[in-house]
Amino acid sequence: MITLFVDADACPVKDEVYRVAKRYGLPVRVVANARLRLPTDPLFQLVVVTGHFDAADDWIVEHIEGGDIAVTADIPLAARCLAKGARVLDPKGRVFTEESIGDALATRELMAYLRDMGGVSGGPAPYEKRDRSRFLQYLDDLIQASLKGAR
Repeated sequence: MITLFVDADACPVKDEVYRVAKRYGLPVRVVANARLRLPTDPLFQLVVVTGHFDAADDWIVEHIEGGDIAVTADIPLAARCLAKGARVLDPKGRVFTEESIGDALATRELMAYLRDMGGVSGGPAPYEKRDRSRFLQYLDDLIQASLKGAR
């Protein structure tokens, strides 16, 4: 059984994940640092973690398995999930793969360095309607691929 793991703090596509998971009958683990409101459904479980800064990431990595799907914008978490054989998608519809994660990590480090040096300011581009559409398409694609891989 495929499980969807959502790195839920500041995730803009939780409702989309719930809708798609319900259609496929897939369990969802919503991992956050604080209580969140979830739809009432036995498929959906909220996991509230406390302790250190990366507690949610650590919980996800500890519980995710090959074939599962993680939804996160956290690139280091994406790399850790990929290392466990999971599939990873960010909220804007970017699929992380073994081939692309190295570039993503390097770009993240470069941008952090440039911000620290004062060369870059601001954050990521605003979330747009097309990002949501792309996310839904790729989430469906990843679920289909995981289901085929499970057979």
